[in-house]
Amino acid sequence: MTGMFFSVWDEKACQRVHDATLEVLAETGVDVLHDEARELLASAGARVEGTRVRIDSELVDEALASAPRAFTLNSRGGGSPLAIRDGERYFGTGSDCLFHRDLATGERRRVRNADIEGMAALCEKLPNIDFVMSMGLPDDVPMALDDVVPFAAMLAGTRKPFIITPRDGTVLPTILEMAALCGEANSFVVYSMPAPPLRHDFVAVDKLVVCARLGIPVLYGPAPHAGASAPSSVAAVTIVGNAEVLSGLVINQIANPGAPFIYGAYVYALSMRTSSEVYCSPEAYAGQFAQCDLARFYGLPSFGYGGITDSKMLDEQWSAESAITVILSALSRATLIHDVGYMESGMQSSYESIVLGEEFIAYARALLREVRVDDEALALDEIKAVGPGGNHLARPYTRTHHREFFDPKFLDKQVYDRWRNSGALTLRDRVHEKALALTQEPRAFELEPSVRQKLFEMAAKVRPEERTAVSAG
Repeated sequence: MTGMFFSVWDEKACQRVHDATLEVLAETGVDVLHDEARELLASAGARVEGTRVRIDSELVDEALASAPRAFTLNSRGGGSPLAIRDGERYFGTGSDCLFHRDLATGERRRVRNADIEGMAALCEKLPNIDFVMSMGLPDDVPMALDDVVPFAAMLAGTRKPFIITPRDGTVLPTILEMAALCGEANSFVVYSMPAPPLRHDFVAVDKLVVCARLGIPVLYGPAPHAGASAPSSVAAVTIVGNAEVLSGLVINQIANPGAPFIYGAYVYALSMRTSSEVYCSPEAYAGQFAQCDLARFYGLPSFGYGGITDSKMLDEQWSAESAITVILSALSRATLIHDVGYMESGMQSSYESIVLGEEFIAYARALLREVRVDDEALALDEIKAVGPGGNHLARPYTRTHHREFFDPKFLDKQVYDRWRNSGALTLRDRVHEKALALTQEPRAFELEPSVRQKLFEMAAKVRPEERTAVSAG
């Protein structure tokens, strides 16, 4: 490999962490708050006492052996499918923000369903956004339907693949039908999260089981916090997260061996000074790198995050952290990198933050591009032809290859006078203007009106009272 990447642990270190994780699973175990899942585990040989389940290494080995190393995720409009496997890198937005930075007024307000459709439509126009997530929990939709109604809005906004966060597994057959109505059922991944430390709540496990039986790819993302739900050590918090992912994998593969599964590679570090969840800490990214090493050790595709900020405003911290975290996540070699555009530690979304994040993704892809050493790249004939004291400005080689270099849209590279004469715009000014222009242009994609109407009718038929009962376990 001649491209760049970053790694924390070699194979020997990964083996040691894996062995430590197996010890936790076999001796301490995990709580599984799902009756059917405990029955499945017991029938497979796990030791079940009440809700506590202890899992021996043989079950983990079997699950790792049966999980596929690769699968495809399709678009709904004939675009190239995403090859979900170790070695690929795809970027997308995030989910479930409560607040939105209004593009027109700059106001921080609650998310509306129209924002979700609008941000999906924006992502349709951004070539470096590969998949889409909702970027919000809409305040104008009943809580029991704030997954299925936004799913319809996302389908109305873009043809790109999705990662979705349904409240439970009951709605997944309907969601499959909705995606199929728009051209492709196999166009989304379900995101599920356990409740750390070492606890699988009913809803998280229900999604693991239902996805396995329906053949829907599922990613299981732990969220232990160093110092809160895990020890204050990058290695220790990674072990807790690894134990949660591997035990979730066991449940998923017992329910249906060979079901597509993605390793969630991220942990957090709680700030003891502010009591806040810090997204952009170096320790959190060290943990993400370490978990990506583990996912690669297991041969599984992985899920990380980048293009984010803990800042509450579109300010200098916003741009700095967005850039740093895109580069770091790209270097981690995570397969799916989400949360591009997140602000306020995952509480706030904005059009501008997505647009700027897309620029940094383009930068990262240029940085990580393979640096070839073939005859064309070495260009020895060019070097000899120009010789000492010459220049390459008028050479055909330059005309052929100069466009291969990264050319930013928003990072200013002009001389001072030209920048001043063109308005002396700041980075935020330029990004805001571009985001506004993209939203005012005609959409790149529109659903047929009859399909759109049918989608929202299907969403409205989901019965909230049934979901409330199921989600309560």
